[in-house]
Amino acid sequence: MADPTDVERAARAFVQCEAGFAQVVTFDRLGEPIGRSTSAFLADDWTVEMVQRRVHRRNAQLERDPRVLVTWVGAPSPESVNDSPWTFDLGLTIPRAVFVRGTARLLDADQTWDAYLRHTERLRAAGHVRAPRRDRAEIDETMRGVRITPSRIRVEGFGDGAQAFDLPIPG
Repeated sequence: MADPTDVERAARAFVQCEAGFAQVVTFDRLGEPIGRSTSAFLADDWTVEMVQRRVHRRNAQLERDPRVLVTWVGAPSPESVNDSPWTFDLGLTIPRAVFVRGTARLLDADQTWDAYLRHTERLRAAGHVRAPRRDRAEIDETMRGVRITPSRIRVEGFGDGAQAFDLPIPG
């Protein structure tokens, strides 16, 4: 049985260093789920930040209904085994997945700028320099930040076999 502390550390490292794009599910005006792939940044306290175009429909969806699900999925761990499938044997190992369900809050201009600057500087320092540099005026005019406070954290593929974990919400 995997240690939940090790699982939590491995899941956070997977999202922050390896997983890449997230799939974000919001709800449209009819209450139907809408999923999109986007950049989303996980903090050590499991909050999630996004900076997106101000005209993106997701902003209006989050104003109407702040419930959101952010998911990162990736290849199975090299140590993954699935030697006792519960229902069906697909002949595959379990992919790693991190699900953060929570409540979104749109950020003001200063908070959006802060999030943009932090994530841009970190990514550029890591050699990811193809995105254009934007100044404060452009961010204020064209972008909007979002912060998601988690209400449930579930991870799969970080334990033994198909073992899944509901992690505690910090705070």
